[in-house]
Amino acid sequence: MGLPSDDPVVIRAPEKAGEPSVITISCPDKTGLGCDLCRVILFFGLSIVRGDVSTDGKWCFILFWVVEGRVRASETRWGLLKKRLLEACPLVSSASEIYDSYYIEQDIMEMEKKPQVFLLKFSCYDRMGLLHDVTRVLCELELTIRRVNVSTTPDGRVMDLFFITDTRELLHTKKRKDETCDQLKAVLGEFITSCDIEHTVEDITAFLRASSTLPRSITEDMFTLELPEEPSKALLPASNRLSVTMDNSLSPAHTLIQIHCPDHKGLLYDIMRTLKDYNIQISYGRFYSYQGGECEVDLFVIQMDGKKIIDPNKQKALSGRLKMNLFLPLRVALVNRGPDLELFVANPVELSGKGRPLVLYDITLALKMLQIRIFLAEIGRHTIGDSEWEVYRILLNDDHFLSSSKNKIVDRVTKMLMGWD
Repeated sequence: MGLPSDDPVVIRAPEKAGEPSVITISCPDKTGLGCDLCRVILFFGLSIVRGDVSTDGKWCFILFWVVEGRVRASETRWGLLKKRLLEACPLVSSASEIYDSYYIEQDIMEMEKKPQVFLLKFSCYDRMGLLHDVTRVLCELELTIRRVNVSTTPDGRVMDLFFITDTRELLHTKKRKDETCDQLKAVLGEFITSCDIEHTVEDITAFLRASSTLPRSITEDMFTLELPEEPSKALLPASNRLSVTMDNSLSPAHTLIQIHCPDHKGLLYDIMRTLKDYNIQISYGRFYSYQGGECEVDLFVIQMDGKKIIDPNKQKALSGRLKMNLFLPLRVALVNRGPDLELFVANPVELSGKGRPLVLYDITLALKMLQIRIFLAEIGRHTIGDSEWEVYRILLNDDHFLSSSKNKIVDRVTKMLMGWD
């Protein structure tokens, strides 16, 4: 593996315009590290076009080649990205040049603090793209939207309730609260009439649960974990193929997982979160995204007990979940609600409790581009079967009749979420 670097995270700028930046990470290993790193990169609006990872089980060396996405919340803040990647790496202690990592599950549970939840309340007059502009400001401030409740009165006044946590853990201070309200006022201008932030005392796990139940038609159609017999042409063009194969004959100690699939935003994150949920460790991996929009992934993996994946049932379960998470990483549906239309978007929550970044940002941007205003919005978590889902419910304003058909709305939102826009 070589000697660990003095700087665990190094970001090298491209030598020529159009070339990717290279992120080098050298740190102690842990199950799920790749998922945590890919989530951070996805949050910063970057796409991974190539990746290499190798580990001896104690120390890992990772290379990511990344490019800026065409649609992102803000200009990439590379210094802040490095800081967040460092925070995702396990702690290291150095004594007599012996490196130790502290990532035993009990220690992690003790070290992880439950984030404080704050309620951001503000009222303003409605306008096109309002929710998207607010979401963009909160993303730039590294404020994570845990739950939202947005409603519009008949006279055009909007009351927004955002339950948020602060990545910087400073929202309890007056300076940070003032900064947040000032940024919102700078973007919304004369439309905003009040802004206030207060601390809530609710348990975050119970707090994230949705207050309302989902329609039965939605739960039956959206949350299946089985691949459809005939893949949708809108999601998976006929020229592309999705395949996941496992081979135990090429390595005496590892199972080789080979994946060939169309590219989408967060693809490597979707692979890594699936492996993390199944407690699969990667010993060596290679990822490459071709210009034609297809990806190839080779992963040499072991189970938590250090053995190959021999059990056919385990192979089938893991292969099936990988295929589903790559074919439908997010679910999008538009249903009639009386005379109105309600948009549903759902994504799986990791077993660690963390959700996919920037989903609300992408939804609201797609609707803003379609010139559709939002009448009501809500985020909540639902347990369906053995999986937890984060569900976004958006009740569209009447102006959707003037701008777009149902198919066009679903298509635009799906393409924005998948990075195909």
